[in-house]
Amino acid sequence: MPARHNTGPVETRLARSLSASGAASLADSKFATYLDQNDKLADLRAQFSIPNKRTVCASTPGDGAAPPTGTGDGEQESVYLAGNSLGLMPKRTPELLSQELQVWSTSGVLGHTDHEYGRPWVKIDEQVTPFLAEIQSEVACMGTLTGNLHTLFTSFYQPTPQRYKIMYEGKAFPSDSYAFASHVALHDYPPSSLLPVYPREGEHAIRTEDILRIIEEEGDSIAVICFGAVQYYSGQWFDMEAITKAGRAKGCIVGFDCAHAVGNVPLKLHDWGVDFACWCSYKYLNAGPGGIAGLFVHERWEDRKRLHGWWGHDKATRFAMPSSYTPLPGAAGWQFSNPSVLDVVALLASLQIFDAAAHVLPRELADGHVSPRGHVLGALREKSVDLTGYLEMLLRSSKYYRDLSSSEGADQTASTSASTAAAGVTFTIITPLDPAQRGCQLSLLFEPVESMDWIFDRMRSRGVLGDERRPGVIRFAPVPLYNTYSDALRAAQALDECLAAYESREVI
Repeated sequence: MPARHNTGPVETRLARSLSASGAASLADSKFATYLDQNDKLADLRAQFSIPNKRTVCASTPGDGAAPPTGTGDGEQESVYLAGNSLGLMPKRTPELLSQELQVWSTSGVLGHTDHEYGRPWVKIDEQVTPFLAEIQSEVACMGTLTGNLHTLFTSFYQPTPQRYKIMYEGKAFPSDSYAFASHVALHDYPPSSLLPVYPREGEHAIRTEDILRIIEEEGDSIAVICFGAVQYYSGQWFDMEAITKAGRAKGCIVGFDCAHAVGNVPLKLHDWGVDFACWCSYKYLNAGPGGIAGLFVHERWEDRKRLHGWWGHDKATRFAMPSSYTPLPGAAGWQFSNPSVLDVVALLASLQIFDAAAHVLPRELADGHVSPRGHVLGALREKSVDLTGYLEMLLRSSKYYRDLSSSEGADQTASTSASTAAAGVTFTIITPLDPAQRGCQLSLLFEPVESMDWIFDRMRSRGVLGDERRPGVIRFAPVPLYNTYSDALRAAQALDECLAAYESREVI
């Protein structure tokens, strides 16, 4: 059986805070307020535009979903738990965009080299790469997520009759699986060259031991291993270091889609020996819809063959337009075209907030139990562990919650009450309950699955916005940059109210 989840340190810290707060319980609003008042990162929230309740409720179905009521109720900030789908806009983003439009308007082409605000467009990508990696040369700001995945696979998927398979998590985000299948077909290999790995029957997370076993058994025929670092549906954070070590020991190239990991969990791509990675920036990096993406290439692959484009050419001679190609060192040599300035500065607005957070000293995790597997996010990771843990504890105290006994151990007892079982509406958390195996996402699976849409809409009518994934999952992502402990409490309370209404089919 898999190891029991280890939430002990989080529970201990919350218990100490509860005692200090004088609140009656975890669900006491006095306690959530106390946690918010003692949050070292609380000031960061003011740097984001939080949608109000009226906006979130505006397009909910009319079959009983009530609009905000009461004086000023519609102007109350919503509980926005959808940052894993689209991060919120930093308030400075319009200012930076306006500056670039002003330079374009007043300077035209001269903005490439002479820039009123010190961001010449010819070097615009250099504004953001220092935030994204310890070794700056291993990261490039470019393109889109799937485009970058294709770019990397062009270099790293070089199948041979002996080594041709692509290993990845089953039920990967569709764009990834489409990309993998297309590269297999492009090289005229059969669909059986795809090697998806699934959870065991009745489970939702893939056990690390199963991944490592398959690598050991199939590794000699695997060309590339490419998992989503954090699984988009379940929220599982894979053991990237262990997977990389095992894969490389068998001669495999190991890469990761970090779309749900970057800005969410600490990443030590170089230290872990990861060969390549790619990500988008519109989720936890808050760069806006379709924001510019990025990629990582380990410095060991400096001379790897790749497709060429002029922006990847040596800067010293790029504008001399030579006929032969001299790549930039590192990941920048994989670039094709100059990046969109507006997209880059939208990302910069968010990364400046991450930089401010990096100057907040993290709490020492002296107990050693909740290892962040890296220290890149520091205090943000610590808040994420506690904030997500608080939401989890509130959800698990609901009478509608049931344990996922098949993946948490047979010695666990179900918490579903007799009345709830009779009504037939429950939910479980399919995200690993061990903080070291997840970021800030909690995925709730509802039973019956058809209840999910109804509940999701009624949550919105109460100003709580998560993200729905059919057939039966609502994803909540309490993002430490801008979400609060009071947000977590409001979400848990709203969910219980909506489940009670579903149970009796009351209109709320």
